[in-house]
Amino acid sequence: MKLYPAIDIKNGQCVRLTQGLFNNMNVYSDSPADMASLWVEKGASFLHLVDLDGALRGESVNAAAIRSITERVKVPVQLGGGIRSLQNIETLLNLGVYRVIIGTKAVETPPFVEEAIREFGRDPIVVGVDSKNGMVATSGWETVTTVEATEMCRRMAAMGVKTIVYTDISKDGMMQGPNVPMTKKLSDDTGLDIIASGGVSCLNDLAAIQNAGIHGAIIGKALYEKKIDLAEAIIRFEKCKDEP
Repeated sequence: MKLYPAIDIKNGQCVRLTQGLFNNMNVYSDSPADMASLWVEKGASFLHLVDLDGALRGESVNAAAIRSITERVKVPVQLGGGIRSLQNIETLLNLGVYRVIIGTKAVETPPFVEEAIREFGRDPIVVGVDSKNGMVATSGWETVTTVEATEMCRRMAAMGVKTIVYTDISKDGMMQGPNVPMTKKLSDDTGLDIIASGGVSCLNDLAAIQNAGIHGAIIGKALYEKKIDLAEAIIRFEKCKDEP
């Protein structure tokens, strides 16, 4: 299972939200690049970045902070937040981002995803499916649509998407456990690489995700609140090998 330490960026700072609410935010560092270096020192092989300002404004905002991370660390990063154009994707890839996560645009204009895959290939294009009560939410989680998360994932699979970041917003930042049954259903029904996001609070949560056969997990607040030691989690879930 792949583990993705999360770095959420707002106003150039590393922050964490609770249930996606911008009025419920903790600042953990003035330097996202320093935080990225810390997670890599602890063994991270991939980082998950979110441009929170971009998610609200519909365009990437924190380019300087993003570049500082990609220049500092030598592991791949994926980034979501406000990615709404091919030019935006190209700019981010040129900044050193390895994968971009398309959220709102994928819901509002699904053919855009196909166009992005044709232009940049399957590997760099990830779709973010953020859900409230089973329905997809967009625009920085401010708007809940009438599209079901399961249907959204099926549509994306048909378009050639191979990786989905699935976030249960009700779980995000709450550290009360992820929505494993729903995430497993998406994984089993679509055959996609599903990355679970939201609610991971302890090693047992990661074990539940791994046992469900889910591709990966994003770890956010539990790292910052020191509920999970990243080095220990990586040894247990990412580097472990089955005995012969």
